[in-house]
Order: sequence, then C-alpha cells, then structure tokens
Amino acid sequence: MGVAVDTYTLAVDATKGRVMPAVQRNAAIWFAPDGFDPDRGVNGRRMAGDSFLRGWFQHADVSEWLALTHGPSDARVFRELVQTLHPDHVIRVERLENAKAIAPVGTLFFSGPNFATEAWRRSVWGASAYSICGITHTISTKAVMEGAWHLRTAPQMEWDAVICTSRAVKSAVSLQMDLIDAFLEQRFGAKPPPRPQLPIIPLGVDCDAFRPDRGAGIALRAELGIAEADSVALIVARLSPHEKFDPLPVYLSLQRAQAGAGRRLHLILYGNFPDGYSKRVYLDTARDVMPDVTLHHLPHVGPARRLAALSAAEMFLFPIDNLQESFGIAPVEAMAAGLPVVASDWDGIRDTVDGGAGFRIPTTGPRPEHVTATGLRYHGGTDSYIQYLSQLSAVTQIDVGQMSDAVRNLMLDAGLRARMGAAGQARARALFDWSVVVPAMQDLFAELDAIRRGADPARHPPIVPSAMPVAPSPMAYFGAFPTELLQHGRRFRWTGMTKIPVREMLRLRDYLVTKRIFEAPDDILRVADALAARHVATAAELSAALAFSPLRVERCVLWLLKYDYAETEA
Repeated sequence: MGVAVDTYTLAVDATKGRVMPAVQRNAAIWFAPDGFDPDRGVNGRRMAGDSFLRGWFQHADVSEWLALTHGPSDARVFRELVQTLHPDHVIRVERLENAKAIAPVGTLFFSGPNFATEAWRRSVWGASAYSICGITHTISTKAVMEGAWHLRTAPQMEWDAVICTSRAVKSAVSLQMDLIDAFLEQRFGAKPPPRPQLPIIPLGVDCDAFRPDRGAGIALRAELGIAEADSVALIVARLSPHEKFDPLPVYLSLQRAQAGAGRRLHLILYGNFPDGYSKRVYLDTARDVMPDVTLHHLPHVGPARRLAALSAAEMFLFPIDNLQESFGIAPVEAMAAGLPVVASDWDGIRDTVDGGAGFRIPTTGPRPEHVTATGLRYHGGTDSYIQYLSQLSAVTQIDVGQMSDAVRNLMLDAGLRARMGAAGQARARALFDWSVVVPAMQDLFAELDAIRRGADPARHPPIVPSAMPVAPSPMAYFGAFPTELLQHGRRFRWTGMTKIPVREMLRLRDYLVTKRIFEAPDDILRVADALAARHVATAAELSAALAFSPLRVERCVLWLLKYDYAETEA
C-alpha cells in the first residue's frame, strides 16, 4: 500500500480461475450533511468528514461522483458541494431505499464504523449486492461499542470492511470482536461468520492547506504581545478536560521547562470551551500552576486563524490522556505546517508522530481490573459519558518530566526544531496527504469488490422485506392490534357520505407538516376520483385504470375508508 503504518491483506482466493469484470475502485458516498458540515457544529467527526470529501473530490480517480442520500434535500446539498469544487464532473445521486442502483459501482462508503443498519438494508437484494466500507473515529462511546455487537449479528460479510485509522484502534476493534465471537459461539454453539476486513488506513489531510504563512504568524505574535525572541508552544484541540486532555500536568511540565531556560515561553490554546467548567480549568488554574509561562487563548474562528496560530508557533503540543481521542489529526496538520511535535504516546499518535518528527511522551494507564466497574457503570447508564471519560483520564499518566525535557530541548535548539519540522513535513506529505490516502482507499474498494464478485449469490439470498428480523413490517408485527387486516380482493364502494372534498380534508389534516405522507396528495385524489366514477371497484381494477401498483391503490383506499368516503362491500 505504501500509505498505512500497517498493511492489510484481503483473501481473494475465491476469484482465482474465474474471468471477472474489471473491479470497481469507486464508492458511493453515504451522504447526510450532519456528518460532513462543520457549520452544523465543530467536532472531529464533521471536520474529518469535510476533509475526506474534499480530498476525495480532488484525488479520487473515478468516472462519476456518486452519493446515496435519504432524499432530495440531502441530494441537493451534495450536488451543490460537488459543483463548487468540480463543476464539470458527472454527479449521480441515488436514494438509500434503492441502494442497489449504485451499480456498477460496487462499494458503499459509510463515514462511521456502525453500519449494521446498512447491512440489513442491503439484505433485501442479497448480501452480495455490494460491499460496505465504514471507518472509525471515536470508538469509546457506548453507541460505537454496542454497534460492533450489532454489526457482528447483522448480515455483514467478508467483502465488507471497517477501516481502522491506527494500530491501536485495530487492536481495540479486534479485541471486541474476539469477545463478541466467543460469546456467540458459546451461546449458540456455532462458529460465527467471517468478520469484516479491518485494514489500517490513516485519516488524511490537505498538506497544502497547512503551508505556514510567515506574515500571519508575525502579525499574530504582535497582536498577542509575543516578542520575536520568545518561544511559543501551541495546542489545537477541543478544550475539554473531560474529552481531550487534563491541562494541569501540561502546565506543570511547561513551568519546569521555563525555569532557567533563558527564553520566555508562551502557550497558545487554540479551540473552544464546551462549557464554563472547562474554561475555568484551562484558564483560571494557569497562574497558580505555571506562573512563569504566559497563557493565551484563541477561539476557533476558521482555517485562516488556525493557520496563523500554527505559523506563530515554534512547537506543537498534543498531550492527550483521553479515550475520546483515537487518531488525532491535529499533530498531522502541525507536521504539515513544519512544526516539531511533543505528543503523548497514545493511540493513533503512535503511528503519526515518529522520532524524526518530534517526541512521544510515555503514558501509563490502569489495568483492566482497575476500571472494570467504571465501564459497567457507563454501559448500564449509572454514569454519563463525561463521567466515564473523566474517571479514566484521572488514572492515566503522561510523564511530566519527559514532557518538560522535550519542550525545553526544542526551546533551546533551533537546529533541532528545524530538523524535526522538516522531517514532520515530509512525513505528513508522504503518508497522510489525501493524494496518498485516497488511492489507498480506492485500492481497498477494489479488493472488496473482487471478493464480493467471487461470492456465490445463491448462498446469500435476499431477505423478504416484510420479514426483516430487526424491522418486520409494522402490520406483521402489530397484526394482532386491529379487528382485521384489509383482505385481498375486497370490493370498495364510494359512499359520498363525507361532504368535505377530499382535497380540503387533506389540507385540514395537513400531513405534510411532518414532511412525510403515506401517499402523494395528487395520487390520493386520483384514486378517489376513479372510485367515485366507478362507484364500486376492486384494487386491481383501480390499479389497471391508474397504472398504480395495487398496494398504492389500497393505501389510498384505506385513507378514504378512514374518512368515510368509501366502504368495503360485505
């Protein structure tokens, strides 16, 4: 692959000896604006989603940009986004309820690891209809952990994949799947089906977007009153001690690094506080814990301001002690900006920051038995997610002394800063730029497509939609609720008892306030008019006259029955 810190291997033996069509390297993007639009609220998931889409549109070698959406409004947002970046490229959007229409594209890309629902959606066409590829972000939430269980018990196949963004994430996901599979085997006495592929492919960045802007950096230093001779350390993160990092050990290390250094040290915290408590912990404690270091806070207001902060700094700190973080794109962005990095030896940071690009500070965490009760309290609803994260962070150590030494070394050695900055910049471009990551993803899509094409569709027949185990038809599930269900072949009679016109009744009822209606109003009117003209008719007769399916006709007639426009003949 040449991109990931670990390689992936996919079994394609099933295709040997067969003449297969050319595999598809494209993927249909499962698109909902909430997962890709930072304007809806800045968080890592949306920032990563937005960055991925832009990287995909810039670097994917495909004949069309293809999306799957819930409906027209999301489709319009996707088209508008693509047209701003590639106005002349082919755009195709399909509805999720007809996901098989992505063909000949063979993979659906889902921007999270929990795609059990999509596996069930696919099952109505057969599990070999297409592949599904998800990707990890935060993996510490109850929803994600329970999602792994749902995925293993859904019709997920070996031609599906969950991209793990680091070795640490793959270790966590693999462990949980081991536990799930062992339980399923013990519970049901059968060998669990093959797992999804778990390739390691990192998140990407647009390295060009992080080229330092010397003028902006000088201007920001002047704005903050930072002298040219002063040293500046920068942290870019969500400023939450619960969900990102505890600042006090960092402040202890910076105070120690400052002592006797001969250069004035400044720390810039770039990011937003989620609440007043976080603001107090980050800002009000600094004067007591690091009195000799000057603290500056800059709220996130956009890419230009963030680039100015990166350009003003001499080093980048990423002292994560929190399970909320699983990859950490910020150090990669800092490397792309040419900054040496001092980061905790933690999760995906272990894969992104090497000894050439900076310092990884050792961490020590509790053993499983120390925090088993914490996990059970969170899962059972006794503790909130914030309480869960906070308790685990409190018993996770980053070596304060080694962090202090690393910061001090960078403060005092301009040559070291330059060498590490250059090495990090080269590493970011070689391993994490979207120009490298997107082709790696396309390689994966092609291999998933090859495995799927080699499968025997007869072994994975479609599931009858009304008998979906996790979502049976409502009136199969609730069939015992009404006196009777509408029988096949019934004859319907127009009564004329209700004098309010059908159109007016629909206006009064105003189903569309929910943005959903059981059938289009015009189609309801057409069925009503057809029945009124015939006075008595079956659904089949109305279906033939209107070129509607019998089920559509019957749904409309049920509404007419409800409002006493019609009745069934005995």
